[in-house]
Amino acid sequence: MEQRAGERLGERIRPDGGVVLLTVECQQGVVGRESALPELAAVARASGALRNVARLVAAAHEADVQVIHAVAERRPDGRGANSNARLFRAAARLPVQQHSGSTAVRIAEPIEVAEEDLVVRRLHGLSPLAGTDVDPLLRNLGCRTLIVTGVSANVAVPNAVFDAVNLGYTVVVPGDAIAGVPADYTPAMIRHTLALVATITTTDEILACWKSPRRSGSKASAAGTSGTAGTARAPGVPGTASVPGTARASGASGGGRPGNAGGVVSRD
Repeated sequence: MEQRAGERLGERIRPDGGVVLLTVECQQGVVGRESALPELAAVARASGALRNVARLVAAAHEADVQVIHAVAERRPDGRGANSNARLFRAAARLPVQQHSGSTAVRIAEPIEVAEEDLVVRRLHGLSPLAGTDVDPLLRNLGCRTLIVTGVSANVAVPNAVFDAVNLGYTVVVPGDAIAGVPADYTPAMIRHTLALVATITTTDEILACWKSPRRSGSKASAAGTSGTAGTARAPGVPGTASVPGTARASGASGGGRPGNAGGVVSRD
């Protein structure tokens, strides 16, 4: 039975089968050392969730799986930000603000951002998907299965899972790569809610699927056919394209710094 379940997971998240890895709010101002939410940051690190997100991102880069980083931020003047819930009003008073362009909205270590990653920044709401560029990007990428990781299990992660399911995606959640507060809330959320709508797995199980013997064999065969060694990597999106009234996309090399992550998508 376990072997059959593993095979089903492997088929669902095949690197060439329309899978995308989403990281949710894994930014310095949320899970970093100078977090606006120190309790959440401490749990994300102590539980190993942040490290597991980094492991999944690194493996996705190696397996040519597209990575999207969803970042929550606000303008310094607060223009366009929500104020219709206690959470938003409390966040506006925190000593560390997720201001656009600040270090708080850079992807946190130890996660590394590759040139081909997409970084989607939102100025409003609770969800990484609703009203953002994530859904159209997923559709353009041919995504069928979305792996959701990050924080928090209290708000943004379940929002991402529900929205993705409602939009028709199959969702996979590695339970050891999400975190919330208090620490014992996350397993309860997974068991009683997320497990009803998503496939719950672990970081190691996903990594094992992406390192399967079948995939290794196909890599070796491809290398032998082409006469070159190694694995092809998807190129980043060069230059900057701007369309009035739409998101702005830019591509440059580097890791974790705004403007230095390939395919950065931002909303002004």
